[in-house]
Amino acid sequence: MLDGEYGWANQIAMKILAKLGDLFGATKLIPVQSAHLSGVSYKHMGDGAIKFLDEMASKGGKAQTRATLNPSSFDPEYLVKRYSKERFEKQTRILELYGKMMIQPTLTCTPYYIQEPKAGQHLAWAESSAVIYANSVLNAWTNREGSPSALAAALIGKTPNYGMHQAENRKPNVLVKVEAELKTEADYGALGIHLGKLLKDKTPAFHGLRGSDDELKQLSAAMASSGMTALFHRTATGEQRDLETISVEPSDIKKAASNLCKAHQMPDLVFLGCPHCSTSEVKQIASLLKQTKVRKDVELWVCTSRHVSEKAKTHIEVIERAGGHVLCDTCVLVSWIKDLGFNTIITNSAKTAFYAPTLNEVDVDLKPLSRCIQVACHQ
Repeated sequence: MLDGEYGWANQIAMKILAKLGDLFGATKLIPVQSAHLSGVSYKHMGDGAIKFLDEMASKGGKAQTRATLNPSSFDPEYLVKRYSKERFEKQTRILELYGKMMIQPTLTCTPYYIQEPKAGQHLAWAESSAVIYANSVLNAWTNREGSPSALAAALIGKTPNYGMHQAENRKPNVLVKVEAELKTEADYGALGIHLGKLLKDKTPAFHGLRGSDDELKQLSAAMASSGMTALFHRTATGEQRDLETISVEPSDIKKAASNLCKAHQMPDLVFLGCPHCSTSEVKQIASLLKQTKVRKDVELWVCTSRHVSEKAKTHIEVIERAGGHVLCDTCVLVSWIKDLGFNTIITNSAKTAFYAPTLNEVDVDLKPLSRCIQVACHQ
């Protein structure tokens, strides 16, 4: 493959993997059970990336393992009506090219809701929030891939054996004691932002971290946003309690949350679903909206995958009857929301609060899900 005997696309993919392996001292390639690709949104990719994908697809690139895609710039029903035809055509072209390479248009940052990887399975995932969740909560094994390396792994079906694919690199090297009480998913997000900045790429073991899968998803997304951590251990074992220790005080959580709240006016967009909502989160949102309506001067967006949307139809009907919009295939962070006139967002996602001021040029306020719904429905 490296010599071009299996075509140009496979040669390019193998060159990427070989270079990556050389860089990190890998001695071999190992099979992966799945690849998950970022580099899907036309907003972030632009025309140059389309040309590259066209070359890879037209010259024989075909996925050799299960491969899925991150969110795109549009949902198929609501935003598609609000952006230009040119943008829609460019985004559609990207998806067509991935499809030609046999990569599934899942268009979600939570591929583990569609097919949960088994413990110990090797993956090549590029979505940072999914990487840390897969390693830490699901006990799968994946590095934090870039878009090109995840595509290369999908086409070859293998990845270099280094980093999180090796047991010795998965051991914790710092102990984290959380002295603060974490009451909401927004608190877990604030903790993640605080720790991501402190830890850089270290692997922490927590001194007894409790939390639902949804709360740990917010922690994972936030840690991956402000740092490079790819794995955390929820509970430290006896011998790990002699590691370098970091204590997190209530004031640390409060400061991290405060730093994410840049809004000085009422929001015009209430956004939930970064990472994409689980079935239980959709159910919770529907329950809070059951006896109320979204205000006329604000929009409520709930982003999830088509897979979850199908499973939660009755709850989605409740949300939409209340005036909310349930969007599949997309996310605020990869869409042009500033062009729609939005200036201020309130969200329960620390990842969104961290990135949106830069990526979307909007002000953001971080609040728990229940508070977000209150703001959407009451003056």
